[in-house]
Amino acid sequence: MLADFLGMEGYIVRTAEDGNAALGELTKSHYDLIISDLKMPKMGGIQLLDEIGKTSPDALTVIMTGFGTVETAIDAMKRGAYDYVLKPFKLDEVVHVVQRGLEKQRMAAENLRLREALGLYKVSEAIQASLSLDQVLETVAESCLSEVRSDLVSTWLDDGEGGLFERQHIRGPQLPEDAAIGALDHDKIAVHLRAEATLLEQGPRGLKFFSAPPEVPLYSLVAVPLRIGQRFMGFIALASFSKGRRFEEGQRKLLSIIASRAAAAIENARLYQDLQATFQQTIQGLAKAIDKMDRYTSGHSDRVALYAVFLARQLGLSAFEIEIVRQSALMHDIGKIGCVLNLNKPGKLTQDEYEVFKKHPVYGRDILDPIKFLHPLIPGVHLHHERWDGRGYPLKMKGNEIPIIARIIAVADTYDAMTSDRSYRRALPHEVAVAEIERCSGSQFDPEVAANFTDKIEGYRDERRSAGDKVPE
Repeated sequence: MLADFLGMEGYIVRTAEDGNAALGELTKSHYDLIISDLKMPKMGGIQLLDEIGKTSPDALTVIMTGFGTVETAIDAMKRGAYDYVLKPFKLDEVVHVVQRGLEKQRMAAENLRLREALGLYKVSEAIQASLSLDQVLETVAESCLSEVRSDLVSTWLDDGEGGLFERQHIRGPQLPEDAAIGALDHDKIAVHLRAEATLLEQGPRGLKFFSAPPEVPLYSLVAVPLRIGQRFMGFIALASFSKGRRFEEGQRKLLSIIASRAAAAIENARLYQDLQATFQQTIQGLAKAIDKMDRYTSGHSDRVALYAVFLARQLGLSAFEIEIVRQSALMHDIGKIGCVLNLNKPGKLTQDEYEVFKKHPVYGRDILDPIKFLHPLIPGVHLHHERWDGRGYPLKMKGNEIPIIARIIAVADTYDAMTSDRSYRRALPHEVAVAEIERCSGSQFDPEVAANFTDKIEGYRDERRSAGDKVPE
């Protein structure tokens, strides 16, 4: 009678003869609200409440009984019941409970959509703000795990040769570590996505998109393409192995929006990586040009960069700053290209020759200045011959006025110059070079930088020996 009446009110209603049958029905379809008797054969209403909490946690349950007491009402509410109706009931009363429950569901769904919209905005901002491919993919994965509540995030990208490779494979925190989830058939998914806008399959129907089927039940699979214009760049696939958790149309749309933002960010990140590679090749090429000027200076820039990076790490610089130190050290002598004289002639330079030599930091600055992406290297190139006591060149800076990059390169440059052969002298022993840096600490060199070098250089030399590198004797 109740089912017929609710049907006439416009609701879609299904019935089940007991708790076991109800659970079977819940595995077939989604339901917003369940009205259950308290006393039933095989499985009673309280036990059914517990099972509904596991299989359909979003559904509301109304308990109905003619054996009602305050204790049973409290017990039902504690176990997650939405409301409690006593027999004999009035139909209007039941309709009122149903309407109120569905309104609550509608408000909850609206709140969820608002949270999803806010989450999507935050994800879009985070994706578009990054030029790191790893960071973009990490942000996408976090949003898929938290906003879409996925158990698996698998991102596939084109390999540049017509194929795809799995760039990211992340399992959700709710998935047991020993759960065997199989392997996706990326070719079959790609064929589908090239022909269709998206992929959304529920239950066993999604298994056809696995090359190795999972050993745990699959409840839902969704995949969306990564596209720039008409170009197919890959796809993002999500899977749910959690009972009762199925992806719906709203989550498919959310994932599609995330994927469209991610595709543009991935393309930008790849272009940035290409630019960075070109940047590194430019620096390496210029460094080789410097070292080719004279056989005595061959390898000098590379060695200075090694010592400078070692020092920067000891001083606690960030990874970004360390990379700037490395690149600047490679470039520190680029200005010698503009010095038209033999810098490695036997004997000391004349005063005139020395004045020409002193111009190489300025020449280095002038060479790098027109190249905007090399601007961060200019302080190290321009100022590595400044002295702590202010008696250096070209600007006679002193103390902390000198950028830390230049102070680091000054020590690294001096150590390698002393421990390398020159046309006018043999290489000095390591101990002599270290003693000279100690002697000049506070006059030529920043005392903190010099102390970090002299205190830690032995350990660094041991590391290089262990790696098979040659170190000064």
